Amino acid sequence: MRWRFLIVAFAASFQLMAAEVQIINSTVRLPLPGRSVSAGYLTINNLSDQAVSVVAATSPWFEKVELHQHSYVDGMMRMQQIDRIVIAPNQTVHLQPGGLHMMLFTPKQSLALDQQVPIELQLDNGQKISVSAVVTKIPKQ
Repeated sequence: MRWRFLIVAFAASFQLMAAEVQIINSTVRLPLPGRSVSAGYLTINNLSDQAVSVVAATSPWFEKVELHQHSYVDGMMRMQQIDRIVIAPNQTVHLQPGGLHMMLFTPKQSLALDQQVPIELQLDNGQKISVSAVVTKIPKQ
């Protein structure tokens, strides 16, 4: 009986953590004609009193998803892969053009505007969060 209580308590705490990390405004850009790479953006709200980190992202619609950031180095803007995105307690992090973002490589199917792309984010505590990102156009530069 005691084990059953511990399992229920663990499951309840895991569900509480899921409610404390919210993902909103998820989008994936429609790749340019002839290109096999896209970018993904979203907002992560950490409503808990503990830092959380996104350590990986996957999508069944793409061969590979990587976490990236843009940075200004030696007078040039550069993009580099990173191993985690840290969200401090009670803070919000925006994945957006020119900053933190996801790179999605080699779509497994054609994408169309307004489709919902499934993405799964993995946190450093092992939790996985499913996201549905809407396909949008790349804005004109």
